[in-house]
Amino acid sequence: MIMKSRMLRYSRRLAKGLALACCASLLVASKAPTTLERIKASGKLVVLSQNGPTTYYEDASGNHTGFEYGMLKAFAEELGVQLKIRDVHDLDQMFSRLTDAREGAHLAAAGLTVTQARREQVRFTPSYFEIRQQVIYRLGEERPRSVADLEGKTVAVVAGSAHAEELKRLAKRYPSLRWEEISDVDAVELMEKVDQGEFDYAVVDSNAYAVHRGLFANTHVAFDLTRFQPVAWAFPQGDDDSLYRAARRFMVRANTSGLVAELREKFFGHVSQLNPGGAKAFAKSTRERLPQWRDAMQDVADQYELDWHLLAALSYQESHWNPRAKSRTGVRGLMMLTRSTAKELGVNRLDPQESIEGGARYIVQIREKLPERIREPDRTWMALAAYNVGYGHLEDARVLTEKTGGNPDRWTDVRDRLPLLAKRQYYKQTKHGYARGWEPVTYVQNIRHYQALLSWSSRIEEQRLAEAEAERSAEEALAENQPAVEAAAASAL
Repeated sequence: MIMKSRMLRYSRRLAKGLALACCASLLVASKAPTTLERIKASGKLVVLSQNGPTTYYEDASGNHTGFEYGMLKAFAEELGVQLKIRDVHDLDQMFSRLTDAREGAHLAAAGLTVTQARREQVRFTPSYFEIRQQVIYRLGEERPRSVADLEGKTVAVVAGSAHAEELKRLAKRYPSLRWEEISDVDAVELMEKVDQGEFDYAVVDSNAYAVHRGLFANTHVAFDLTRFQPVAWAFPQGDDDSLYRAARRFMVRANTSGLVAELREKFFGHVSQLNPGGAKAFAKSTRERLPQWRDAMQDVADQYELDWHLLAALSYQESHWNPRAKSRTGVRGLMMLTRSTAKELGVNRLDPQESIEGGARYIVQIREKLPERIREPDRTWMALAAYNVGYGHLEDARVLTEKTGGNPDRWTDVRDRLPLLAKRQYYKQTKHGYARGWEPVTYVQNIRHYQALLSWSSRIEEQRLAEAEAERSAEEALAENQPAVEAAAASAL
């Protein structure tokens, strides 16, 4: 009897244990998946961003590109999912949409400056970039030297930006400080408004100003409003930090592996220090000289599968779009070809159309001559350097690069060794000897800068044409419907 009672109690304990184990198993099985697990299951990473030159945009082929896009694409690939970007024009909306679970956005990445006010709304990854807020003014007007000089003037800023936040903070010390927050604009449009005298001053990020200063020759930096500030990705706050932790790990690797440095070089490495005179000359030539050669350059660029902005930038660097240009070394024409190169190409270098065609064919030939393993855009940048200094000297620099521990197939490494061709201890080891190796470095940098300026100028022009066409179509539709509206109104009476 006692034995039977013990067996009964044991059976009950065993049953209870099994029941508890089953419950625990069910609880584990029914546990909600993490954000990271849901993203991997859906196959999509949804990011809020803002279309623009320092974030993401479409290239000449219609594909997305840009510094921010390069970072996001690498993160999405690491997660094994597709990147889906939602464009948000208003920064205030970006943060409210990020924190609204119904939106389904996973993070925001739009060159977002890390500020204390924003930290109260979202959490940021480690920084991958730093910017300064800069006050810009119109050349010819009195230059402000400090915040006190802004009082009584009109300062334009993007609505909801860190710039507006900074001015609100400064207004406590400078009660007469006034500014206007403008929605649905970016740094380029603010620069244009200052350039044209619509506003006294504007506040923009230092990288945005550096990239586009050549488009607006009348703008210049008055002073830095802030010290360097970190830029990072923003994530909604909450208990589930699975995606946030993955992004933090990615950002640390991106900073240490060279990805950030590579993307900065690709998208911002071309920025040159154009002085006000150089910027004005470029802007004037773009208005007055380029239009007469634009169609020819576009046709030739299409023929040789080149970006016509690159061809135009190369021509500006060579001749400032002057078909009669001549250097002291004897190179001549729009593309400044040597006599021997023109003869080899079978073109008349003094004929503008033939010069353009010859220059395009020559740069393509150089590019194709480079080892196949060299990838774009390094391939094009090395070809441009060879266009300037000669293919032999470029090869000498690549050999020096390898000897000194660099990568001979990477432009940044070769760029750093090119100036060594002017030093005897190095050029005496090379096949082709001495060269003014610093010149192709500046040469390539300038062309990249001009190409970016021309590309963005074209985009601005296309956007304005599209807006004008939409406005015209709306006016025509209104005119067509006006009789019907008037008739309806008359019958109602």
